[in-house]
Amino acid sequence: MRNHTSWRAGGIAERVYRPADLADLAFFLHTLPTHEPVVALGLGSNLLVRDGGLRGTVLLLHAALTEMHMETSESVYVQAGISGTKIARFTAKHNLLGAEFFAGIPGTLGGMLAMNAGCYGNETWKVVKNVQTITRSGKLLERAPADYEIGYRHVALKNKNIYSGDHSLPVQNSLFQEEFFVGATLHFISGDGAKVRNEIKSLLSRRIASQPLNLPNAGSVFRNPPGDYAARLIEQCGLKGYQIGNAQVSEKHANFIVNTGGATATDIETLINRVQTIVQNKTGITLLPEVRIIGDYKNNHG
Repeated sequence: MRNHTSWRAGGIAERVYRPADLADLAFFLHTLPTHEPVVALGLGSNLLVRDGGLRGTVLLLHAALTEMHMETSESVYVQAGISGTKIARFTAKHNLLGAEFFAGIPGTLGGMLAMNAGCYGNETWKVVKNVQTITRSGKLLERAPADYEIGYRHVALKNKNIYSGDHSLPVQNSLFQEEFFVGATLHFISGDGAKVRNEIKSLLSRRIASQPLNLPNAGSVFRNPPGDYAARLIEQCGLKGYQIGNAQVSEKHANFIVNTGGATATDIETLINRVQTIVQNKTGITLLPEVRIIGDYKNNHG
């Protein structure tokens, strides 16, 4: 899985499947045993796979669910494998405002829907008109935002004890998911495409200047606590540059953990836990991970 996650760490998956398209994905899911664990994966950001690897099947959607087209003059249909940067550029090309922030999110739409990803004061579900999901049996459904509980880095189906999507489960939760996001219709407003493109360039420049994009990372590791910033708290505790094995709290942005070369998933998870403990002890604030941690510990697979 190190080849399919942005941290470049992690063990071996039992099975992987890259569907040809949505119809192929539906057929494949229909053939799987109902007890089969399934993980849907886009760019593999916001995810840590333990060194013992994964049981079940990993769906590689980034190069599969890549359809994107205008539905109306102010709405766009986007499949789950499309990256945030492509969404931002496509809408700018069609003179639409409101998707600029997607350029700052290092993931695909499926993961962004599943965790209500956001940056620079905007969140994914603010522009969602409706979503398309697929069940474990391969059935396609259309759902409205009203069908979900939507919060800060949290999305769940109402009145059901399940989560929807590839990155919505909290740390160490089950892989037995009932539905996956496969697409959405996003609504924007008409505007000046040239101004939008300039704004996208500005956001990308800010991202390059403030984030350690030269080293493998998974984006922000911790959620921001109410009224504060995880990065500020971590830095306040003197943890910039703190290292376990080859995993390091970034010296450029304290809410990033970078792989300095050959870090194991155990290095990264141990560092996450250590940062949590130190911040809790020094500030009394519990940092909640934004990243999803899945899989078996090493020597505990099989």
